[in-house]
Amino acid sequence: MTNFSRLAWAVTWAALALLAAVQSGAAAPEANFPSKPVKLVVTFAPGGGADILARIISGALSERLGQPVVVENRAGANGNIGMEYVAKSPADGYTVVFTTAGTWAVNPSLYTSSFDVIKDFAPIMQVTSSPGLLVVNPSFPAKTVAELIAMAKAQPGKLDYGSAGIGGFGHISAVMFTLMTGTEMIHVPYKGAGPAMVGLLGGEVQMLFNDALATMAYIDAKTVRPLAVTTLKRAAFLPDLPTLDESGVKGFENASWAAMAAPAGTPKEIVDKLNREMAAVLALPAIREKIAAAGASIVGGTPEQFADYLKAEIAKFERIVREGKISVQ
Repeated sequence: MTNFSRLAWAVTWAALALLAAVQSGAAAPEANFPSKPVKLVVTFAPGGGADILARIISGALSERLGQPVVVENRAGANGNIGMEYVAKSPADGYTVVFTTAGTWAVNPSLYTSSFDVIKDFAPIMQVTSSPGLLVVNPSFPAKTVAELIAMAKAQPGKLDYGSAGIGGFGHISAVMFTLMTGTEMIHVPYKGAGPAMVGLLGGEVQMLFNDALATMAYIDAKTVRPLAVTTLKRAAFLPDLPTLDESGVKGFENASWAAMAAPAGTPKEIVDKLNREMAAVLALPAIREKIAAAGASIVGGTPEQFADYLKAEIAKFERIVREGKISVQ
């Protein structure tokens, strides 16, 4: 072999080695993650439960990660617009989704989407769970659930209820309520929990099922009147408010929850780091106090625990969507 040939082979092998090293480095998880801001995508408009929670935790999470955690609202289609955006984002941990039960567990039975909530996301953590509240405008005549049911039965299809959107917590809760009480009411969907509350305050609708996170401020201000809690146990922050079960709607139980995930394919090391740092944030007394005051309880846990819970919730809500004949059409 000539000296020229040997040099050519040497250059070729060096180039191949360099290419392999570059490819290996690109595929490996970023050792110093995060090295730039992390985008926390909330799939609803500002003012809803997920948005409130995201803003409670984002500052503390920024401090833990050493980089800004920026909350970005991408609302629409009961959260599907934001979910699609995150599902199609780079799987590097810099774009994660933060949304609620309706988007995670109800939408798969309602929408034909370009993504799959199981296959296209890497679970990070179920963050919180919170009871829902049935609230009415203070001028509404019914002072109890029994009086509300009597009014609804006396005027089939005349009472209106608002919601943050089709398939959301408020909508599903109201459908469960009508199925279990044999009543008929008109659904008025809004583009988010905040606008739905504005509709209730303005008298556009008579009632609203909403998660406690997005409702407590209005109860404290006495601009809405709560009638019942949607969980089987009374809420610690409203101990005198009866549950729907206690109010005659036996067995009624529906809780709102929020969870975080990254695009599928995000390296496990990054997912695990985000899980660890979220756990540390949720352990902070100030954060726990704020979340409790907002009306939620911390869940936490591993990515695997959230994955198992999500599968069970999808199966449960598929039945409710079918029996309630809920459709986005």
